[in-house]
Amino acid sequence: MSGGGEGLSAPKKVRRGHNSKRKKSKRIGFKLDMTPLVDISFLLLTFFMFTTTMLKPQIMEMKLPPEMGDVEVKASELFTLYLTGENKIYWLYAEPRDDNKPEEIQIQNLKAKAVEMNLKPLCKNKLITAFKIDKNAKYENVVRMLDELNLAEIPITDEIVKDKDPDGTPVTRKRKFTIAPFEEKDQKLIEELK
Repeated sequence: MSGGGEGLSAPKKVRRGHNSKRKKSKRIGFKLDMTPLVDISFLLLTFFMFTTTMLKPQIMEMKLPPEMGDVEVKASELFTLYLTGENKIYWLYAEPRDDNKPEEIQIQNLKAKAVEMNLKPLCKNKLITAFKIDKNAKYENVVRMLDELNLAEIPITDEIVKDKDPDGTPVTRKRKFTIAPFEEKDQKLIEELK
């Protein structure tokens, strides 16, 4: 018996689960009827299609009056804005004279300038804004300028309605605006500033 452990046997490994006396439960198969799910999904889809607003095209509506030819305007009632081909903005109040030249303005200052010019006592509620655009100007700058001029209408209108007519009713805002052609003389006038 030298060697030790000859009479001992190694323990047997018992696999669990095979020798148990429990009955194996049978799996019950089931079918999922997808018909109601499909019906509900189509109902939801049509509901959301009919109740959501479709994306409307973002356009700027402009109403143009009929062609009238040349109109006489007082120089003191004319405020001209120029948008050049280099996308620079210039403004000019009244007719160009030797002492009166267009001045450059940044787009963020355009609203304040429009309010200032429209509320001058000499031309309050009579000012005509002429917008002259070079054919090489970017369209996005035209839209930004028009937006700034539209934003300027809020404080202008607020100030004008404070005045009263002889009847005692508030004065209504008379906005006068035109888009005029950018002519050769306008180009020369701006080139003289450079």
